[in-house]
This record gives sequence, structure tokens and C-alpha cells, in this order.
Amino acid sequence: MKHYDVIVIGGGPAGLFTAIECAKKGQRIALLEKNKSCGRKLLMAGAGKCNITQAGDMAHFLTCYGENARFLKQALLAFSNEELLSFFRKRGLEFVTTDKGKVFPKSLKSQDVLRVLLSECERRGIEILYEQAVEEVLKNDETFMVRTSKECFESRVVVVATGGLSYPHTGSTGDGYVFAKRFGHKIIPTKPALTPLKVKNYEWSDLSGTSFEALSYTHWRGGKKLGAYQGDFLLTHSGVSGPGIINYSRYMQAGDVIKCNFVGADSIELFRSKLTKRLSEGKKTLVKTVVRDLPLTKRFADKVLELCGIGEELKCAELTKATRQKLLTTLTEYEMEVKELGGYHVAMVTTGGVSLKEIKPKTMESKKISNLYFVGEVLDIDGDTGGYNIQAAMSMAYLAAKAISEQ
Repeated sequence: MKHYDVIVIGGGPAGLFTAIECAKKGQRIALLEKNKSCGRKLLMAGAGKCNITQAGDMAHFLTCYGENARFLKQALLAFSNEELLSFFRKRGLEFVTTDKGKVFPKSLKSQDVLRVLLSECERRGIEILYEQAVEEVLKNDETFMVRTSKECFESRVVVVATGGLSYPHTGSTGDGYVFAKRFGHKIIPTKPALTPLKVKNYEWSDLSGTSFEALSYTHWRGGKKLGAYQGDFLLTHSGVSGPGIINYSRYMQAGDVIKCNFVGADSIELFRSKLTKRLSEGKKTLVKTVVRDLPLTKRFADKVLELCGIGEELKCAELTKATRQKLLTTLTEYEMEVKELGGYHVAMVTTGGVSLKEIKPKTMESKKISNLYFVGEVLDIDGDTGGYNIQAAMSMAYLAAKAISEQ
């Protein structure tokens, strides 16, 4: 049985960076990776360009992780976005920032980010053992025994960095939840997050690709309003996507309804009142002329007319009260019922996971089992799209490694 000071399970950014930071003190580190290579999900990040983090201060970051953001405060303050970028810059990787604050490697290649991490692992003598799918983690007194499909290892410290369930073809199959449950940890029910929505009886397929900037919409369940959101919004062939949907998908489930304000009215009632007056005074003016004058593309405006049953030659004076009401509703509170969330094969991250109540936020160590650490997506925390999840993974890894090294 091979003995190590620290065993890290999982070769994504959280696992690789934990191993790198632990190796500062010359400890013998093993990283066990189930695949033939590390970082398969990292290579997909940002459509292969790797949106590694977001520009701005860390106070803003804490608004981008849903209800559990407070847990990350210590980690984000200990290892900020600037410190993350500094780590890579010192190793020759430069970055570019988009006008919306997304940070990418200048090469726009995820492979370059992974290359730096793997090179640093090699430089620090970290043993990366591939095709070592961990099947069991046990603890006897002060020593962990880690059994893989090939052999057994032992260590004083184990770090679980196995990710969640999203993109299962990359190896993220929920292994860490099994290990955590074996040690008595509670697993918060998981579901896909940062994912598009499929819509029941979808009417916009022929407008797939149409986008709206900062579209406002409300979220309803069982007739009760649960939230009001705003963000970039995209019509797809089967539903809706874009950051404005993806970031809030963590709160949604099948059967929920979203009501879309396509015209961007600050006050829906005021907009309806003004449009009603214009239609009433229009007389011989064609309804399509009034609708096409709204802040909409012609293609979208024509689709609205079609959905409301308003013909090419219909004049304002001929518009019935019922049809006018349908037009107003379609423009300002168009309802879409969620058929289902995109599955794990398209979800960027997983919501749910190892309960944060059982993890020390200053060290990432288990409150139940000493020297057992959890970092990254295996925990019940997920961030918005835009580099927030990679930043969180690296920040958690830094805190865990710091605590391990200080022992």
C-alpha cells in the first residue's frame, strides 16, 4: 500500500490547485484521477475558451452564488480574482477582459489554463495517477485508506474534489456524494443548474436565436410570485436560455411559469395604458404599424401579431377588446410554462451536494471527520455563469491547502 501525506481525489481545477498549494511545504501528494487525463470539464469552460474568473471587487462576487454565498466569503477574500490571475501570469499566461467583465486567457484556449496547472504539478513533484477510479474511502484511527479499481493508498489527509453531476461524460458522476455519505454527511438533493429551460407548448421555435438584452421577467409557482429577474435572454428551438435564464435556473422546476416583459417597460401598467390609448385613437391605422413601432425587431413584432391572430389589414378601429388584451399580455407578461430544465448533459454546474452546515468555511474541512476536506462543486454551492464557479473552486482549494499545510 502506497503512503502519501495528502491524497486529492479528482483532477479538475479544484483538485489540481489544492495539490499545487499543498506541495509548497514539500509534502508527498497524490492526485487520483478516474480519466486518462485531467481537467476534461475545464477544457469545456467558456465554450473551450475558459472564462476563468470575473473582473471587479469581491463584494460583487458574493452576490453571485445564490442563497449560500455567505459560505464563500472567507475563501474569496483569502484568494481573490486578482490573486488567481497573478498565479497564472507569473507562469506566462496573459488574460483579456470583455466589456461585461468576463476574463479569458489571451489565447482564448482552455488548454493553456490546464497546461499551467499540470506543469506546476510536475514542477512540484505531485504524483498524478490516472485511471484510478476511487471506489471506497475509509478511515482507521488517524489514517485514511483509499481503494481504487487498481490498488490501495493510505494518507493522513484526503481532499474530495470530484465535482458534481453536470457533464457526466467528463467524469462528473457524483462519486464524492457517495464518499461523503459514507462518513455521515448530509447530501442536499441535487439538480442541474446554469441550464436552459425547455418550455411546454413552445410557440417561438421559428425565432430561435432571437435575443433580448436585460429582459425582465417574473417567476411563478402555483399562482404565487417567487421572484423578479433581469438579464440577457435568448429564444432557442425548444425554450429559453441566455445568462438571464441560466443564472436563475437554480430556483426553477418543471411546472413553474415565467412571465416575460418583451418591451422592457419599467411600468407595465403605464405601458399598457399608453398603448391602449394609441390603439384607440388609431382608427384607420393598421395595428401592425403600431406594433412595429415598438422597441422590437420586425421579425419579433410580426410573430407577436401572428400569435394574437392580428391580420395584415386589421385596423385599430376593428380591434376587439379581447384581442387587444391578448396583445398587451403577450408584449408585457407573456407566460411560458417550464416543461423541464436542461439535463446534466447541458447544465454547467450542479446545485445541491454536501451540506455546507457540516463544512468549516475557514478551512473546507469536514466538521464530522478530521482531515477530510471537500472543495469545489461537490459542495452545495454554485455560482452564476461568467467565471464565478472556477474562481470559487480555486479559492476553496487555496483555503483547504493552507489549512492542511499549517498542520
